[in-house]
Amino acid sequence: MNRTDLISQIRAKKSFLCIGLDSDMTKIPAHLLKKHDPVYEFNKQIIDATHDLAVAYKPNLAFYESRGVLGWNSLARTFHYLKKFDVFTIADAKRGDIGNTSAQYANAFFNPEQSGLDFDAVTVAPYMGEDSVKPFLGFPDKWVVLLALTSNKGSDDFQLIKDADSGQKLYEQVLIKSQQWGTADNMMYVVGATKAEMLTRVRELVPDHFLLVPGVGAQGGSLQEVAKYGLTKDCGLLVNSSRNIIFASQEKDFAKKAREEAVRMQAEMAGILDAGC
Repeated sequence: MNRTDLISQIRAKKSFLCIGLDSDMTKIPAHLLKKHDPVYEFNKQIIDATHDLAVAYKPNLAFYESRGVLGWNSLARTFHYLKKFDVFTIADAKRGDIGNTSAQYANAFFNPEQSGLDFDAVTVAPYMGEDSVKPFLGFPDKWVVLLALTSNKGSDDFQLIKDADSGQKLYEQVLIKSQQWGTADNMMYVVGATKAEMLTRVRELVPDHFLLVPGVGAQGGSLQEVAKYGLTKDCGLLVNSSRNIIFASQEKDFAKKAREEAVRMQAEMAGILDAGC
């Protein structure tokens, strides 16, 4: 899905909601555990209940890879089910390695003839530099979602370190340097909602790029604050919610409760979009 298509989806649905499919087997409702593929059955019902409200879905690969072959099968089935709907798909894999290895990771998520998967985007760690990122950018209409300023507590350990000469923080250097590798049409950045007060600086450096924003909901981030500092004329935001939606209930009504939470978030987003872009 290219940038124009993504913006069209946001405007059509009046939503910039991304639902994280962090489908933890220990939290899936007990009645689904009797199914042949509980994770897929859980994901399918979440998707059925929310696809008209969300513009994107983001399976977190850890919850699939940890289950070995069974997990990869659940991921593949979930991906192919998502393809029935006009939604943006993000493989939250946080890959990044030397060039030839990154090329294989890119094939894993972007080359359906090789892997059977054809995600729209993949999350990538920038620590190893340009040659670890560029292989992901070689696929038309595919996106790199580069980790820049994350929402976890430990992000301060490195991301906020200042360079002695330039005075720039590490995340600022990532934003500046990476624009030499990709464009606003094929690169997004992860900026955590718990860092909303820093979005003004982020937007000074990347005024037109989309931002994938985790941390709203369970991690305490504010949707209104994110929109206040991060919204652009094209929206420019994908705000991710995982646990607040998919585990709104762990009973048989889980899909209904997930929809209720998604409806609440979409309504808030619609108000923001009507007022802002």
